[in-house]
Amino acid sequence: MSFQTVRKDRADLEREKRFLVAHAAAHDRIYRYLRRRTENAATAEDLCSEVFRIAWEKSTDSASLTVMILFGVARNVLRNHERSAVRSAKLLGELRSERHAEASARDSPLHEALLRLDADEREVLLLTYWDGLTSKEISDLLDTSATAIRMRLHRARKALSRLIQTEGAEL
Repeated sequence: MSFQTVRKDRADLEREKRFLVAHAAAHDRIYRYLRRRTENAATAEDLCSEVFRIAWEKSTDSASLTVMILFGVARNVLRNHERSAVRSAKLLGELRSERHAEASARDSPLHEALLRLDADEREVLLLTYWDGLTSKEISDLLDTSATAIRMRLHRARKALSRLIQTEGAEL
């Protein structure tokens, strides 16, 4: 066995070790992030597996896999999944709209209010309260300033409060 082979094996082992540490640290958070944004657990599991497959392929010997990098990959995987879902929805047409109507009837007033929010405001609320990310982490993920995130969060809270109060008055 040559020196280069031993060196490569050691580097592969270190890469695998770093990946396993990142996987253990982030898997549950990434899964929950995806689960809240997908229609079922199986889809979330598939997307989560895709996130870590991509992370493994993209990780180099010197690259560190932080939680924020994995959230960025998850966000891109989720976007690809959503684009695919839109294409599928066009093909399914009427069947999809019937399924959505049934799902909406079962939703809570909070969920309905969240769906009524602007997409950017809803995303900031979900990342803050369900994913537990800080304004700085969200700003890094969404590629904007932390100040803009805090303002968006403030507006989202007010809008959600208004919507919930309106829903409560209608009930």
